[in-house]
Amino acid sequence: MVGLISNDVSIWLTMLVVGVFTYATRLSFILIFGQREIPARLRQALRFVPPAVLTAIIFPELLIRDGEIDLSLGNEWLLAGITAVIVAWFSKNVVATIFAGMVALILFEIAGF
Repeated sequence: MVGLISNDVSIWLTMLVVGVFTYATRLSFILIFGQREIPARLRQALRFVPPAVLTAIIFPELLIRDGEIDLSLGNEWLLAGITAVIVAWFSKNVVATIFAGMVALILFEIAGF
């Protein structure tokens, strides 16, 4: 026996602790701001948080290949992202956008752009 806790138990324990911590941090904001009126200026500023976070997550994945910015037609991820943006613009459907982006990525990778 290498340790007191097996790997399986350790993984589940870690997931449980992280889940409780995540729930507690989200609940704290609900408890703090749930009974109070959020000022209009703060409410207006908070509208920009989701697009900013998504941009920070998605753009590096689309633009950076092998540690450098790749804006070429050989960047399958960028081409799939552009495809997803076009589908999102016209369809306004999240599921269609995700599906189109994933299919485009697979097709671009198979084609070997």
